Amino acid sequence: MLLKLKKHCKIIAAFTGLLLFIQVSVAQDLSSQRDKNLEELKLLQSEISLSEQRKQELAAEIGALEKDRATINRTLIEASTNSRSIEKRITKAETRLSQLRDEQADVRVFLNSKKALLMEVLGALQRMGRNPPPALLVTPEDALSSVRSAILLGSVVPEVRSETEILLGQLQDLVRISNDIETQRKDLSVELASLAGEEEKLNLLLIEKRKLAGEAQGKLAQESAKAAELAAQATSLNGLIASLETEIDSAQKAAEAARLAEIERKQQEEARIAAGRKFEKTDAFSDPGRIAPAISFVAAKGLLPLPVTGAQLASFGQNDGAGDKTRGISLEARENARVISPADAWVVYAGPFRSYGQLLIMNAGQGYHIVIAGMEKINVQPGQFVLVAEPIGVMGAQRIASTGLVDINTTKPILYVEFRKDGNSIDPTPWWSVNNKERTTDGS
Repeated sequence: MLLKLKKHCKIIAAFTGLLLFIQVSVAQDLSSQRDKNLEELKLLQSEISLSEQRKQELAAEIGALEKDRATINRTLIEASTNSRSIEKRITKAETRLSQLRDEQADVRVFLNSKKALLMEVLGALQRMGRNPPPALLVTPEDALSSVRSAILLGSVVPEVRSETEILLGQLQDLVRISNDIETQRKDLSVELASLAGEEEKLNLLLIEKRKLAGEAQGKLAQESAKAAELAAQATSLNGLIASLETEIDSAQKAAEAARLAEIERKQQEEARIAAGRKFEKTDAFSDPGRIAPAISFVAAKGLLPLPVTGAQLASFGQNDGAGDKTRGISLEARENARVISPADAWVVYAGPFRSYGQLLIMNAGQGYHIVIAGMEKINVQPGQFVLVAEPIGVMGAQRIASTGLVDINTTKPILYVEFRKDGNSIDPTPWWSVNNKERTTDGS
């Protein structure tokens, strides 16, 4: 009996340590775990900064580029593509880290739920340890007490052993999850540092592109002021686009350029067919020096990238809850994510408009317009021709635009995208590339 009690004393010590561990583990407020996950990610991101040496290296790299349109465009698109790839990996890492935190919280909740049972069992064992029953052979008169103790131990120990095995498994899971969290945080830090480098490079390239454009800033400022005035007066997108393309010089030039580009494209198409030359649509966007759309907007179906990497929260034609249908799609984005142009197009308007927030309108030719809203900052100017996948703006830290049907509990910034044909909203789904369609469906 004494040997058994010694053995059970070890169990007591082990469980006492376990109880202390559980009390420490559940000290945090589990109900606010998800909020803490978000704060942790924000803190981690804020700790990432480029060194002055790295900034100087990037500046030297940009300075060494040939200052021509094609080179700047090519480098811009390459940097933007790298940035989006890193953003995708960061999003996956953030999701995984959040899942691990939730798993960790679940394990702690389970351990906490077992605390009362363990304390009860430990109390009984400790009482027996402090006042052990006498050995049967030493004091036969206490045989009844010894038998009772044996019965008690026989009933308690199997239950304790069973609980021990369950709890040890949970503790092992907790250790594994903690190690996975640390690994994930390190990987996320590396990706965030890479993204910071790409962002700095993109900023420098955008500055060089503005210098290269050499636009008359005085005239641009005047046109921007007039466009803002028209936007304040307009009551609809149709009205805004119509007034811009009749009263703003840069918008008129964009519309005329789109018309002439379409005429030239048709002539080139006729010449190509007459000569029997084949044309691969997938190679259409390979020339970074182009000053007009590579292919017609209709021909671009199935080829265009989404402006941001993120889950689609609302699709075209959904019931918006107010008796109307959504006229575009809403995409969830990362904070401060880069927004790229989904197509070759001319900028018609860039500025605030009613509940849309910062609004960008682009003329893609053939009567097609692309409307993008929800950005905190727009990097392109009216009259500018932008290439597919070229960076055009930056998201903010929260939802800005009030367009389309989205979950009111969504905390991430949301980008609204609308395609229009001759003044009417159309479903953009046929234009997105296959990879984009798959991603918006599964939300990954």
